[in-house]
Amino acid sequence: MSTKVAVVQASPVFLDRDATVEKTCALVKEAGASGASLVLFPETFIPTYPDWVWRLPAWGDGRFVRRLYDQAVAVPGSATERLGEAAREAGAYIAVGVNEIDGGTLYNTLLYFAPDGSLAGRHRKLMPTGGERTVWGYGDGSTLDVVMTPFGVVGGLICWENYMPLARAAMYARGVDIYLAPTWDNDETWIATLQHIAKEGRCYVLGVSPVLRGSDVPAELRGETYGGDDDWMSRGLGTIVAPGGHVLAGPVQGEETIVYAEVDRAEVDRQRQMFDPVGHYSRPDVFALTVNTRRQRPVTFEADR
Repeated sequence: MSTKVAVVQASPVFLDRDATVEKTCALVKEAGASGASLVLFPETFIPTYPDWVWRLPAWGDGRFVRRLYDQAVAVPGSATERLGEAAREAGAYIAVGVNEIDGGTLYNTLLYFAPDGSLAGRHRKLMPTGGERTVWGYGDGSTLDVVMTPFGVVGGLICWENYMPLARAAMYARGVDIYLAPTWDNDETWIATLQHIAKEGRCYVLGVSPVLRGSDVPAELRGETYGGDDDWMSRGLGTIVAPGGHVLAGPVQGEETIVYAEVDRAEVDRQRQMFDPVGHYSRPDVFALTVNTRRQRPVTFEADR
C-alpha cells in the first residue's frame, strides 16, 4: 500500500522564529491537504541556517549570532507546541529542522512530530562542519532516533553526517525504511549522494535544503555580507529517491515548492532481498560497529551512598 510523502523547499523568515513557525504550519497544512502522510523541512529551517559562518570571520558575526540565540527553539516550548498542533491538524508526521537552544548551547536538531501532535523524536547533528562549529554544539548517540509509523520506520541524518559511513550504518541497523537527509549542501554531487544512500540502504531517501537569497536577509543585518536576489545561498534541490537509487521526484532548484512522491514499504522488502547491508549482506564475523547511545553529561550527580 503506497503512502504520499512530501519535501518542502521554502524560504524561512530569516531569524524570525515565530513567523517561520507560522509559515511552516501553513506549509504543513498545504501538504496534508494534498494527502501527504510525512512532510520534511530543510536543515535548521527555524529560524534559518546560519549561512554567515561561511562569509564572516569567526567571532565577527555577533549581530547574527545574538539574534539566532534570541530566536532559537526551546524543546519543549511554544514553537514545538505550535508545530505539534500543525501535525495534528494535518494528520501527518512532520520532520522539521530547528536551531535548538539548551542552556547556553545551540544544536542543529531535527524534530519529529506525530499525527497526534506529540514530539515523536529528536536528532541532534553529531558533527557540525567547518564554520558551523562556531555556532552549534555536538549531538550524541542518544538522539539517533527513528520513528515507527504505519508506513515504515522513519529516521535520518543531517547534511554531511550523511558522509559518515558508520552513522549511516547505525541508521540502517535501526531499520530505517524512509531515510531523511535535510541539508544545506547545494553541490551537484549531492543528488548522487542521495541515490547512493538509497542504493546502499535499500530505503527511500528524502532530501531538501532551504531556498535562500541575499534579499531574504533583513536590511539591517545585510550590510556588505549579502547582496540581492542574485546572491543565492541555497537553491532547494528537493528530491525523493526510491530504494535502489531511482529518482522519483525532483530535484527542483531555485523556487519555493513542495515535492511529492508515493512510497511503498513492500518495495523496501523487495530490494533488501537482494542486498541488506545489516542483514544477509553483512559480515559480523569480520566487521562490527558499537554505537554509544547513552546521553553524555559533563557533570553527573550521584545520590549519597
